[in-house]
Amino acid sequence: MFLIKRRFSAAKITMSLRAGIVGLPNVGKSTLFNAVVENGKAQAANFPFCTIEPNVGIVAVPDPRLNVLSELSKSQRAVPASIELVDIAGLVKGASQGEGLGNKFLSHIREVDSILQVVRCFEDNDIVHVNGKIDPRSDIDVINLELVFTDLDQVEKRIEKLKKGKARDPQSKMKEEAEKSALEKILQALMDGKPARSVPLSDLQKDAIRHLCLLTMKPVIYVANVAESDLAEPGINSHVKDVMSLASELQSGLVTVSAQVEAELTELPPEERIEYLKSLGVDESGLGNLIRETYSLLGLRTYFTSGEKETKAWTIRSGMTAPQAAGVIHSDFERGFIRAETVAYDDFVSAGSLSAAREKGLLRSEGKDYIVKEGDVMLFRFNV
Repeated sequence: MFLIKRRFSAAKITMSLRAGIVGLPNVGKSTLFNAVVENGKAQAANFPFCTIEPNVGIVAVPDPRLNVLSELSKSQRAVPASIELVDIAGLVKGASQGEGLGNKFLSHIREVDSILQVVRCFEDNDIVHVNGKIDPRSDIDVINLELVFTDLDQVEKRIEKLKKGKARDPQSKMKEEAEKSALEKILQALMDGKPARSVPLSDLQKDAIRHLCLLTMKPVIYVANVAESDLAEPGINSHVKDVMSLASELQSGLVTVSAQVEAELTELPPEERIEYLKSLGVDESGLGNLIRETYSLLGLRTYFTSGEKETKAWTIRSGMTAPQAAGVIHSDFERGFIRAETVAYDDFVSAGSLSAAREKGLLRSEGKDYIVKEGDVMLFRFNV
C-alpha cells in the first residue's frame, strides 16, 4: 500500500476524538452508553451518581462505504474509524461550588473534545427525576449555568494574572494581548449567561486561549432521549420542541434517540436490527445519527486506504492537506511525503479497483498542497 524506503520508528499519530456524555442524574446517560459502546460496562441504576468515575469505551463509526471498498479490494479485514465515548457522572445544581460530584465532574468534561448532553424527554413514573419533573429547558439551563460559572471563575483569575504582563519578547507580548482581549470579550458573554463559543474571535485569539480548555468553548450536541413511541415522529413531543428551540438559540447540534431502543438493539442479531428499526418507523439507529452530527459539528472528514491487507477509514479535520492526512497514519508519512495517489470514492466504485481506476485516468497524483476531500481513497508515496 505504501512505498517505504526504510523501517520507521517514530510514534504513530492518531485522531484521538473524545466525546463526553453528560446530563442530570437519571436522564439515560449510562443506558445510552451501554447500548452504543461495544465494551460498555457502565452501571445503569435508578438513583443519582450511580456513575462516579467516568466509563470509557470505543465506538466504531458506522460507514457502509468501508465494506464496499473492502469487498472490491478483496481486503483481509475492514477497520472502521472510531470515537471514544466518556460516560461522565450526573451533574446537579451547584456543581461549580462543589455540590454532588462537583469539581470531579467538571474536570472530566475539560478532557473531551465535544459534549453530548443527554436531555430527558420521556415520561416514566418509575424513573425518578432529580428535580421532580420533566423540564428539558430547566435541565439544560442547570448544566449550562454550572459550566458558565466554572469558566467565569477561571477567566477572571486568568485576566488578573495577565494584567501583570510578564512577557518580554514581542511575540509573547502579542500572544498575551490576544489572550487578554479574547478573555475580556468572553468575560462579558459569560456574565450575560452566554457560552464562550458564542463570542466571535480571531484565529490568533482562539489559539491564545486554547490552553485554558474552557468548558463553554466546547461544541455541544443535545441528545433528546425519547420514548420508543416518539422515535418516528419526535417533532410532536413538546419536550423535544423545547430542546430544538434551545439548540438553535445556543448554536448547538441536536439528535433524537431512544436509549431504551438502543439497548434493545444490542440484544438482537445484526441482521434483525434493521427490520426492528423499520418496525418503529426509522431507518437508522441513534448511534448513526449521533456520530454523523458529531462529525458535522466538529468539522471532521473521512478518507480511506484500501488494499489486499486491509481497508481502513481515517478521521481528519476539514481542511487538512495530503501530508497532514498521511501524518494521521504515522508521523514518518507526513515527514517524508512525496505525493498521494488519490481517487474519489464514487470513481473507485465505478472502476471496481485501484488498478482499474488508474487505467481509466481516475487516479490522480496530488502534491503537498492538496486538500483532502470527504471519501477520498488514498495511497501515499513517501521517503524517509
